[in-house]
Amino acid sequence: MSGRGVLVVGASSPIGAAIGRAFQASGDRTVGVALERYPGTGYDYPLVLDCTTAAGAGIAVRTTVEVVGRLDVVVLAAAAMPVGPITATTDEQWRTAINATLGTAFAVSRAALPVLPDGAAIVAVSSVNAFLAAPGVPAYAAAKAGLEGLVRQLALEYGPGGIRVNAVAPGMIGDTIENGAAGYPLGRTGTPDEVAAAVHFLAHAGFVTGVTLPVDGGLSIASPAAFLRADLRDRWLT
Repeated sequence: MSGRGVLVVGASSPIGAAIGRAFQASGDRTVGVALERYPGTGYDYPLVLDCTTAAGAGIAVRTTVEVVGRLDVVVLAAAAMPVGPITATTDEQWRTAINATLGTAFAVSRAALPVLPDGAAIVAVSSVNAFLAAPGVPAYAAAKAGLEGLVRQLALEYGPGGIRVNAVAPGMIGDTIENGAAGYPLGRTGTPDEVAAAVHFLAHAGFVTGVTLPVDGGLSIASPAAFLRADLRDRWLT
């Protein structure tokens, strides 16, 4: 089905821009929201709003309905990732990470659900850090784990109304660091367009709800021993 109204919050990131392009390519009309001005690539209507607040989230939803005429898909792609151990994470960094990811998802979902029709979809962009621990990202990991809990809760409560709620969990995306693909069974990191394709799929998958789909090149299914033990890694690569 094309011609839907799509709202993407967190539109200024490479993944956000790719999501907008994916929906545009299938004939949908897109509204993108970010905290600062950004190139409108991928979006028919780029907006600058703070959607951690009820006021900002309400404006985003109302604007989409007004300029597009309908709202069928909401993509929650906003996030912030302070890096450092928890003992070095400030109160402000913690609040920023939680509010950017989980606060935005809460505010936008609360504003959008009353106007979403039967057959609508919400897709959140989570991360493998929600379920695979990595050093230095306690606030980000907690926010993404909370996001996945919210996804399941909304899927359960609003499924009877025909509204599906799912998430994607990207691994390393667009990284060019040497050896950055170590541990990825596909032998490489991902691209924003590949994450966007998964988001687009979940927006269409009519009998899928309440799931988190890893978009991680197989990272989450690999035993750490497979790439930490030299003998196993050599066996894998040869």
